[in-house]
Amino acid sequence: MSESPRGAITPASIVDALKAVAGDPPKARASFAKGQCVHGTYIPSHQAEEITKSLSFTRPSRVLARFSVGGGNPDVADTESLVPRGFSFRLGDIGHRTDIVAQNSPVHYARTLAQMLAFLEARIPGPDGKPDMEKVRAFSAANPETLHQVNYIATRPPGSFAGTTYWGVHAFPATNTMDETRFIKFKIAPVGGDVTLTGPEAKARSADFLHDELEQRVATGNIRFSVLALLDRPGDPTMDLTVRWPDEDHREAVRLGTIVITGIEPNETCDGSIFDPANLAEGIGHPHDEIFAARATAYAISLKMRR
Repeated sequence: MSESPRGAITPASIVDALKAVAGDPPKARASFAKGQCVHGTYIPSHQAEEITKSLSFTRPSRVLARFSVGGGNPDVADTESLVPRGFSFRLGDIGHRTDIVAQNSPVHYARTLAQMLAFLEARIPGPDGKPDMEKVRAFSAANPETLHQVNYIATRPPGSFAGTTYWGVHAFPATNTMDETRFIKFKIAPVGGDVTLTGPEAKARSADFLHDELEQRVATGNIRFSVLALLDRPGDPTMDLTVRWPDEDHREAVRLGTIVITGIEPNETCDGSIFDPANLAEGIGHPHDEIFAARATAYAISLKMRR
């Protein structure tokens, strides 16, 4: 794995690199800069307590959420096929809030902070405003696992924020009402199924078509997602975000509840704070991988930079 030549690798250096890749646009998020804030409700299932005692998932609550397009460019086209789409949401009430940050790929593009920083540095544009593709190809050849994410999303252009499956990527330790703990992965599945486009169909859409379609959907009815917990098996990798659990698409999943998106929210409502991945109510623990450990600090730094 390539190491960064910049010395100490910190959440701040990751944020700086994310901003540099995007050309350092002012007042923008370091990642998933373009998006739309929405609101709704969460309805728990009768099975939720079998997986977690977290009151965020076992009680009904309001939901604040944000759909987004990956990268730090707030003007990125919704048709861009090489960046992920995001869905972040907040459940629960005061004293037991939980924030989940999800994306339309079941894997992340790096195992470690060192690999993440090197991945980003290879893509920082030169004086001509473009990355050095020889450098990118050399890094990818030496770190093939960093291509798992883009290879997944590039073949599934989403036709709708509301018709896309999102994953929490990390392995979360979940403790149920019997004080039994196991690892789970969050999968947020659209109740109506996935809506994907062919490459030519995606290219023919407008630059804001996902956002426009979202507004049209909300105006004519609500949007529903099943919040699923994928259950671990002995030997599952819980530290490497670049690989999936074996047979992940066909293993047991428990429906924790349903998110119902009922309205568009002014973006200022979401922009004034962050969806903090470390904000987890008792019953859902922090994943053990180092990417997760850096997320909360990185998000706080990004928030401060855009104010």
